Amino acid sequence: MAKSKIEWTECTWNPVTGCSKISTGCKNCYAERFSNRLRVIGHPHYRNGFRLTVHEKALEIPLTWKRPQLVFVNSMSDLFHKEVPLDFILRAFDVMAQCPQHCFQILTKRSRRLLEENKRIDWPENVWMGVSVESEDYAYRIDHLRDTRAKVKFVSFEPLLEAIPEPELDGIDWVIVGGESGPKSRPLEPDWVRQIRDRAISAGIPFFFKQWGGFHKKRNGRQLDGRCWDEMPRLSKQSLRSVA
Repeated sequence: MAKSKIEWTECTWNPVTGCSKISTGCKNCYAERFSNRLRVIGHPHYRNGFRLTVHEKALEIPLTWKRPQLVFVNSMSDLFHKEVPLDFILRAFDVMAQCPQHCFQILTKRSRRLLEENKRIDWPENVWMGVSVESEDYAYRIDHLRDTRAKVKFVSFEPLLEAIPEPELDGIDWVIVGGESGPKSRPLEPDWVRQIRDRAISAGIPFFFKQWGGFHKKRNGRQLDGRCWDEMPRLSKQSLRSVA
């Protein structure tokens, strides 16, 4: 387990590391930058840099955690990458099912494979499944997500690269919006965020604004229209602790 600075989770679990770029949101991938830094300093988990690597020994790590956690799964990869064997995906879901005290948050850009494997997955109550949507061209990922049997479905519009005025959010349980960070980050316009926020509010969906991003993301802050938006689905950290 690694503690996380990502605002909407508490820690990360990476049974897979490395990835490959498939859409415009991948251009300045933070995971690629960090993977290569970790390779240079000799971290054994990242000896292959950003080349996709399955870590068998990391698969059962959550079974050793007792205190309930919000866990971002594969923050440094994509569980539904074509090179991740189906058997490994199913075993990861089995581990998550054995840890009902935790809430596991999964994000993918590979929504087609997610939908293809959906019927093979026994979806636990404590798994939140999400897709990343950076522009209108990739809004179809929301449709794929909606057609899965995941118990909690969420969309992360991050990095949001253009206006998506009317995303179809029917059947979605949580919406995240965030700007790109890092030295080559692309700009985020406030009205792009407001359009999605207002759409979520009108649909009664919890809305989370992660960051404005930019090279100095901490300096740019997280406030939108004078406040922080930190709404989450009903399964809160408190309810997780109550079942522990």
